[in-house]
Amino acid sequence: MPPSGLAILIGAGPNTGTGIARILSHPSHGNLAVALLARSQETLSTCAANLSKTAPGSTIETFPSDTSPTSLEKAFAAIRAHKSFSGLKLKAAIYNVKHSSKKPFMTETHSEFVSSLETYVGGAMAFSQEALKMLFEHHGEALLTENGGKKKGTIIFTGTLGAMRSNVGFAAYGAGRAGARQLAQSLGKEFSEKGVHVCHVIANGGIVDDAEGEDVKVGKMMRAESVGKTYLWLVEQTPDLWTSELDIRPAMEKY
Repeated sequence: MPPSGLAILIGAGPNTGTGIARILSHPSHGNLAVALLARSQETLSTCAANLSKTAPGSTIETFPSDTSPTSLEKAFAAIRAHKSFSGLKLKAAIYNVKHSSKKPFMTETHSEFVSSLETYVGGAMAFSQEALKMLFEHHGEALLTENGGKKKGTIIFTGTLGAMRSNVGFAAYGAGRAGARQLAQSLGKEFSEKGVHVCHVIANGGIVDDAEGEDVKVGKMMRAESVGKTYLWLVEQTPDLWTSELDIRPAMEKY
């Protein structure tokens, strides 16, 4: 069965990213062709090898990229030109980047603080702009009231509890996570009427790509595929009901 559309995920890794990509790409689930982005080609190759075994019949391509505007622009151009995605329209763009910074505030330099924000929030901004360009390129810019309520696609940000509250030593981390959350809110309010669904997901707890592990069974850890199924649910939401923010955690996680 040919793919029904295109998904782009930055932050491909062995756990969350792989589980999300498996569900989105599997012919029996999302049936989307998936472009995986990550800084390391080695990481991308490992993810692709895993998915070739666990999501047979899926379309997966890899593109090395960091979160800088130049790198993302190059990656999106390569995605546009790739023969595996010919004729496919973008349906989902997922910002799944992991970025952590912890140190006593008085030992943190201004350049370190700003660099952390540039890497994470700046990356979220650049990724969102490239995703929106492609969505409008593929679907046009008509309002929902002008095109019969046709959704263009979904942009999802994987966040953490740090977006809601920070802690000692996490000044840069908290500022970055909160910044991405506010970016998601702003984009949702600006582009919702044009048929672009934006959701910020607070993933509170560990995530593993393990279907049978004891920690998953008893609710101590989230299964990466469960996150993927939740993201697919968001992608498939119709304009009469869109989730703008979602809080996910395993049953045993304290909050």
